[in-house]
Amino acid sequence: MSFIKVYVHFVWSTKNRFPFLDSKALRQKVWNHIYENGTAKGIYIDSVGGYSDHCHCLVSMCSNQTIQDIAKMIKGESSWWINKNELTNEHFRWQDEYYAEAVCASRLSQVRRYINNQELYHSKKKFQDEDDEFLNQQNFPFD
Repeated sequence: MSFIKVYVHFVWSTKNRFPFLDSKALRQKVWNHIYENGTAKGIYIDSVGGYSDHCHCLVSMCSNQTIQDIAKMIKGESSWWINKNELTNEHFRWQDEYYAEAVCASRLSQVRRYINNQELYHSKKKFQDEDDEFLNQQNFPFD
């Protein structure tokens, strides 16, 4: 039996960074659904969180999973579920692109804390600013 221990931190935004997930209660409902559906589909989602215009997932990958497949399943199914249940006033979509980064075991607690504290973190800093800093190759917030 193979033993795989690979964690990946995924981040993606809503289409055009529109703040579809505009309440804490709605976000929690979506994060819970992503976690539960991932579990049902054999994806081990360690942590999930985000803010009104984006989502973070820390995933422990299995040997038969790819980054692309995980992102496609989580994003596609969750947007379908949000629309099916009419959770937003407008048609919901995630941006096509996503960010994925391997996380070493020694940094797991930092990444978990960062994901679980998105509400607090983004009350002080917009996702767009964070994204711009990252693209300019500055440190990610949990560094």
